[in-house]
Amino acid sequence: MRDTGTDDPRVRVRPNRRGSRPRTKIRPDHEDALTARVYRVDRGRYHLVLDDGDVEIVAIKARELGRGSIAVGDRVRVVGDTSGRRDTLARIVEVLERSSTLRRTAEEGEAAGTERVIVSNADQLLIITALAQPEPRTGMIDRCLVAAYDAKMEPILVLTKSDLADPAELLSLYSDLNLRVIITSIDESTGDTRGVEDVEREVAGHISVLIGHSGVGKSTLINALVPSADRATGVVNAVTGRGRHTSSSAIAFDLPGGGIIIDTPGVRSFGLAHVGPDMLLEAFPDLLELAQECPRGCTHAATEPECGLDLGTGSTVGRVESFRRLLEARHSAEQF
Repeated sequence: MRDTGTDDPRVRVRPNRRGSRPRTKIRPDHEDALTARVYRVDRGRYHLVLDDGDVEIVAIKARELGRGSIAVGDRVRVVGDTSGRRDTLARIVEVLERSSTLRRTAEEGEAAGTERVIVSNADQLLIITALAQPEPRTGMIDRCLVAAYDAKMEPILVLTKSDLADPAELLSLYSDLNLRVIITSIDESTGDTRGVEDVEREVAGHISVLIGHSGVGKSTLINALVPSADRATGVVNAVTGRGRHTSSSAIAFDLPGGGIIIDTPGVRSFGLAHVGPDMLLEAFPDLLELAQECPRGCTHAATEPECGLDLGTGSTVGRVESFRRLLEARHSAEQF
């Protein structure tokens, strides 16, 4: 019997076992990996479309990629079974460099302060806002604009339900931002599709993301652009004025005329703590020269006593006001 150095009968000694083989630090180079784009993420399964042949496959990710490292829109390299046959799985071994990243910062619960990637590699952000039912919320529009500028994406304001309200008052708030605006009215029961062709022209050949409150018509617009999408549409609660979420996760669709459009789920809040004042100022190049007159550490807020932006004159004054409103939107608790 092996001498354990103790007479205590409670001490149990395992017999000698052959040591396990240490893991090698040498990783395979995956020369045979294929490239694909992520169209949907569903409970640890990634639905991809291969660049070559447009084959749809399902994959898991390699452990070394880490948690939350892959988002809809990502271009990835995959190995394994890439046939696309039912009940087969490939494996994602690399996420390629992103051209853009649409992010938000969690503001509630244990995840508060944590950044989350919503969509990657998109070049346009379509901010969908209903003119009525539910009423437009400028705080949400402002936050989406900040997120678009941070992600280096082109924002486009899409106003829906124009048959219910006049857009003039809302548009007057954004006249100094030189925003592209599309006004639509879609009624599936009457066949009214005003503005849909304008949206089709703007998204053709682009990777575009749709974002907005529940009930504003995102799914209805998706169905008009991609009839095969068959997205469920919801109704607006007459008491709260809020819509019911009909999308639970981001999902991408190929457009018939070329390009990709990505639908996103509604979220309770859209935190922008990761966006700094100077980062936002880059979206206002005409104000950069004024900002050079600011003292070090200037936040560019209206309360700053020596902010260079206060030197603006003429049409620049409106631009400064728009910038500061968006700057303030970073801190507001606008609820989706």
